[in-house]
Order: sequence, then C-alpha cells, then structure tokens
Amino acid sequence: VQLQASGGGLVQAGGSLRLSCAASGRSFSTSSVGWFRQGRGKEREFVAAISWSGSTIRYADSVKGRFTISRDNAENTMYLQMNILKPEDTAVYLCAAKKAALSPNAITSDQAAYDYWGQGTQVTVSS
Repeated sequence: VQLQASGGGLVQAGGSLRLSCAASGRSFSTSSVGWFRQGRGKEREFVAAISWSGSTIRYADSVKGRFTISRDNAENTMYLQMNILKPEDTAVYLCAAKKAALSPNAITSDQAAYDYWGQGTQVTVSS
C-alpha cells in the first residue's frame, strides 16, 4: 500500500482544514488506518484511527470533539476533518495503514503497529 497525504496549509486559529490520504493497493479496503502528527522538536503522536469497516474509531484526547476521521473504501481514500484548529495543532500530519486485518473492527493507536506511511502534509495554525 502506498499512501499520499494532502490538504495541509496555513489557517488561522478557529479555522478548519480537511486532510486526505489517497491509497494505492488492493488491501486498503481491509486495512485499519490512522493519522499521526509530529510537531517541530516533538515526538510523533497519535491523532485518530479507524477500522477497515469504519465501525470502530478512536481519537487522541487532544483532538476529540474537534477532528473527525472517515474513509471511503470505494475511493481508497481516508480523511481527517479538522475543526476549531488551535496553534498547538501545528505539525506535519502523516497517514498510516496496517497490513490487512482479520477483524473488521480492529484498531490501534500504536504507531509501531502500522506498516505503511505516507509522506506527510504540513498544517500550520496561526494565533
């Protein structure tokens, strides 16, 4: 699976952005996927994840209620809708996918568990 993230940019605090991650490869529709982010000088951290069925979703506490993860298996694409953005959301956002999972509800926030990574897209939130 190859992943290509897009949709980042510069936005004022309180604004919104929608990130996309286009995937190639047949296994995307049966892969759990997630978004991570890495701010300058910070460690990579979990943002959100969704199972391949879409029935199980998990968010980091810092984005809960503001971000929404979704996927369109027919289009091999996942999304991250980001609302009420804050300066502390500034980071490179990366999408990731696991190898095909047996369970349609399988999900993980452990970045070490992901097998494929996109190149990242920069999100900058000005105050």
